Amino acid sequence: MKRNDSRIVDAIVAEDIGKLPDQNIAEALQRITGVSISSDFGIGESVSIRGLSENRIELNGRSTIGDDRDGISLDDFPSSFLKTVEVVKSPTADMIEGALGGTVRMNTIRPIELDGFTLAGSLDLEYADKTENWAPIGNIAVGNNWTMSDGSTFGFTANLSYQDREIRQDEFFNRVRLYDEPVNGLTANTPSGRFAVREQNTVQQYVQQRERTAANLTLQWAPASNQGNVYADFAYSDRSGSESGSSILDVGGSRVYNTETTQDGNGQVDIFSLEGAFVIPKTWSDFRNTEFTSYALGGEWDFTDQITASGELSFGSSETYRPNSEFNLRPVNKTNHQAWVAQGGTDYNADRSAFGLRHTVDALFIQNGNNIPSVTYSDPQALLDPENLAFREFRHDDDRTTNEETALRFDVDYENPFGLEIVKSVKAGVRFTQNDYEFNRKRYREPDLYRYAFNADGTPRVFWIDDIEALFPGSIETVNHANSFDQHGVYGQNDLLQYRILNGDVLSNPNDAFAIVQALYNGAVDRDGNPILDGSTLADNLVVQEGAYRNITEETAAAYVSADLEYDRWSAVVGGRFVSTDLSSTILSNGSPVSGGNDYNDFLPSLNVSYDLTDETKLRFAAAKVMRRPNYSELSPAFEVDGAIITANRGAIELEPFRATQFDVSLEHYFGEGGLISGAIFYKDVESFLSSETFCEASSLTSGQQTTEWENVCLLNTAGTNNPNLEFSTLADFAGAADADAAGMAFTTAQRDAGLTGIRTSRVTNGENGKVQGFEVGYQQQFTFLPGLWSNFGVNANYTYADSEQPNGNPLLNISENTLNAQVYWENEKFQARLAYNYRDDFLFTEEETRVANVGALGLNSSTNDATSASFDPTAGNNYRDARGQLDASASYEINDRFTLVGSMTNVLGEPITFSTELGSPWRYFEADRRFSIGIRGTF
Repeated sequence: MKRNDSRIVDAIVAEDIGKLPDQNIAEALQRITGVSISSDFGIGESVSIRGLSENRIELNGRSTIGDDRDGISLDDFPSSFLKTVEVVKSPTADMIEGALGGTVRMNTIRPIELDGFTLAGSLDLEYADKTENWAPIGNIAVGNNWTMSDGSTFGFTANLSYQDREIRQDEFFNRVRLYDEPVNGLTANTPSGRFAVREQNTVQQYVQQRERTAANLTLQWAPASNQGNVYADFAYSDRSGSESGSSILDVGGSRVYNTETTQDGNGQVDIFSLEGAFVIPKTWSDFRNTEFTSYALGGEWDFTDQITASGELSFGSSETYRPNSEFNLRPVNKTNHQAWVAQGGTDYNADRSAFGLRHTVDALFIQNGNNIPSVTYSDPQALLDPENLAFREFRHDDDRTTNEETALRFDVDYENPFGLEIVKSVKAGVRFTQNDYEFNRKRYREPDLYRYAFNADGTPRVFWIDDIEALFPGSIETVNHANSFDQHGVYGQNDLLQYRILNGDVLSNPNDAFAIVQALYNGAVDRDGNPILDGSTLADNLVVQEGAYRNITEETAAAYVSADLEYDRWSAVVGGRFVSTDLSSTILSNGSPVSGGNDYNDFLPSLNVSYDLTDETKLRFAAAKVMRRPNYSELSPAFEVDGAIITANRGAIELEPFRATQFDVSLEHYFGEGGLISGAIFYKDVESFLSSETFCEASSLTSGQQTTEWENVCLLNTAGTNNPNLEFSTLADFAGAADADAAGMAFTTAQRDAGLTGIRTSRVTNGENGKVQGFEVGYQQQFTFLPGLWSNFGVNANYTYADSEQPNGNPLLNISENTLNAQVYWENEKFQARLAYNYRDDFLFTEEETRVANVGALGLNSSTNDATSASFDPTAGNNYRDARGQLDASASYEINDRFTLVGSMTNVLGEPITFSTELGSPWRYFEADRRFSIGIRGTF
């Protein structure tokens, strides 16, 4: 397929997907030159092509629909349905616009292609080593075609797939700040002389139950004359399940250094104590339930020997329901609290320190290499003793996204027009689409109930976890996973790995969790005397979030013409595509819709030329202009604010699309059976590059802002006026107070009430240009020339180098300079086994990352946006994913012509993921299950 295509293309056929140790399309595509993947819970879900993630995912040449612009998540569609998957890196004019990096084209088998009745199926059992769970994966496919009495042919193919998984992901991270203070007589290894200190130790562990059901049906008819065919396609995928997440976080406290304190080579402190920290346990659930549907009716017809016309009407939709729930506890000392209430106490904030209401601990932090740090508390029962853990709040967001596309296309192919021998064919066509995207959010919040919930007589109403357990047996659990962070390893003792919280299975059904809240707080009132609960069900208490609502309608019209040319050893496809885009955006303001619009036109020329140096060697050149529209979520100016009213995001309907000019040169040499050596140089100049700016936005919404985590609340200089710089209070500002944390919260609360706090807002804008350039090489060969068993060995390897830069001097996101893929396999008629290795070096994962927002290469502890300021550092907030390699393995044995035993291992060596700051020190760690599967496949 690569050799015969007029474009620069790589491809995988179904047989190869079956052989690779990969359970979905994304994981299989990472074996292709220039392709890398992003994973969730260790499962591949999306691809980057030559470092760019803005790509198109197509099914049989039409759009797939997901939550946003990127199409269906590749873990939601079974690889078993596919005949081929192509990665097109140099487009032609007939291809649908919208791919900045490349287009992934998934193709299913057509019924008329079958030789006759075919039945195939597989049943696998997959083991996930963190959850220690076995789960089934089943696929079945059937198809046939018949010659009808009139000589025409009718056929069908049908596929059904089911997958069930229980998987886990462990995460440890900190907040990193830079401090200018004495540390045990040391001189900091940073340009500014400040020390980087890891605070707010956090452990998050999630268990997900994922269930995926998918179906595909194709009907096809062709006349006896074989002049064409008509088809109907249906594709469906349903992803459902639940998440049980647990989290523990310590905040506050005063830093204490001693003679044991050291620093790493980047100025990050390795050993120190936090005195007076308090620890916050949390249960949460955030799971994406998505239903994808695609219908298409189309056909092609040969009107003459030279003219072929084709057309298709298609409809695709995605509906996503994403419940996001939290059940939070607070470290409140029960004995002291009851004594305080008995003395008539009602103002928790004012009396917290005097009565010892908050249970605090001293924490010793020790970092060593890339292990999970040691965190040891002065009170080892702090996270287990029900006397210390009171119910704080239940939060719930009900997020719903619908995304639909209706598309109509018509194409004509005219072979050898006008008798010109050099012109093999001329193609022309048109395509019209309408896309409708809508996002809604409903929310329930009643924050800090342990402080602000009261009985009718005005006394505080507070519940500890033993109270909840008594009312709802089994609702409280002790989290203590035996295999926590077994890939990174834990340096010594870490008291964050065992704690008591609400049972995650309760929270995975938000109505069950709300029933607990309802039982606890019926009849209670808030600090203003209003009822805590407004109704009998969770739905009754949900409030529509006007600021989050967004509705985008997009209409496009495209027309193209291209010519396929041949002369001697030369061949070329040259053409152009004209695209018109018309956008409208609607948000809600005070209950009324407010709309805006934008429109733009693009002309996208393309050229693909190849020259046969020999019968086995091709030289290719390609050039094209490409465009990629912004995500729907980026196009809406809706003000999407988090539950605590501390951070927010904004988009803009006026955003222009990504536009890029790209050039490719490729040399390919084919030899033997399946032998290939190839190399390519690529350059992509990305115009109108999208970027973001972060500032402190003045908003009336801050009247309900939570100030418990006051250090994260940005400050305004003037009430009602945005602050272009991000300014925060810190514990150091209140070092002289008896309780610095209480003083900081009191100050921030007063600033909020005076209108002098804002919302940290990230706004998407059109920036300048960026570029990606590099080269890729590939090699594959089976060693049939070697003697005996050695002749069954083969190798497939590729390497990609990519260099990128955006206007602020940072590299583009998610682009590794060096990417390597290698497979070694042994295969004969009965048995095959292969090892596959993938490596990516470090890359910029996010910019303006909140928990490392002030950490930049200059070590200035500043996140100002003012480029003229002496405190400006464009690298502040950069977050890098460290270099990582992964080894996978697979094997199969053909029992007979019908049955084959198969097995695979994913992440054999248990390689975790680590993130580092711009200064180069670790701050965040991820790891997920290693997966092992065994099964049987049959073909009839």
